[in-house]
Amino acid sequence: MATSSSANKVAKLASKGKGKKVRFQGGTVFPIIVAVVVVLGLLVISYARQSQPTDGSGPPRLGDHWHAAYGMYVCDEWLPKLTGTKEEQSIDPVTGQQVYTNKSFRLTGVHSHGDGVIHYHPYTSLATGTRARLGLFLDVYDVKVSDTALQLPADQGGETYDSEGAAVFQGTSCEGQDAQMKVRVWKSYAKPDDFQDFITDFNSIRITNNGMVFVIAIVPKGADIPMPPWAAELPDLGAADGGDVIEVPGTGPVDTGGSTTTSGATTTTGG
Repeated sequence: MATSSSANKVAKLASKGKGKKVRFQGGTVFPIIVAVVVVLGLLVISYARQSQPTDGSGPPRLGDHWHAAYGMYVCDEWLPKLTGTKEEQSIDPVTGQQVYTNKSFRLTGVHSHGDGVIHYHPYTSLATGTRARLGLFLDVYDVKVSDTALQLPADQGGETYDSEGAAVFQGTSCEGQDAQMKVRVWKSYAKPDDFQDFITDFNSIRITNNGMVFVIAIVPKGADIPMPPWAAELPDLGAADGGDVIEVPGTGPVDTGGSTTTSGATTTTGG
């Protein structure tokens, strides 16, 4: 009988609670806090996704073979072109397989043939899309470029050219003058008057299309920076190694043995 009585009491209490609303202590404050936390959480997730490093999609893509002319210009003289293709191979002690000895070239597929041309054919996604930058090429040859100096490795002469010490370059246009470090970029070798100058963060300069030109320069302030003389030969130099089509504005594409790649628009900043 005691058990039956207890059961009846429980049933009565349950019936009394039907239809009643459960209220949070503190009224509507708690639900508002929950809503704010949810919104902030969504914003943080959205920001994190947008801030993630690029996956390397977009041109240049794996399989592309672009060519860009480059030069190093100090005061009023062209420095020698970088030598060596960096295609030497050795045995990987871990895998026992033959690999390219130069790790930077092995991972990126960016190098030169001693011809004043950047041969850009990405081997991995480390060199594709927005990751395609001038610094990848410089790393392969161990060339150091800062806001004030250009330093060549021992196998390229080992010289260091410092813009802050340019006044000691006797017999050059820099003698006795203030000089500065610049990188001038043309998006097309066929448009010598259409360029952009960079004065910092040189390694991050983008490689955005086939047929570009880059000049690393130390010159007196206000001095002009010419395009390398060999830039005009870029289609022929590229054809010797195979590669994508380089478009010559106004004349149509020049076939250098690959798929069509057109040059993008450029911004003229001068100076």
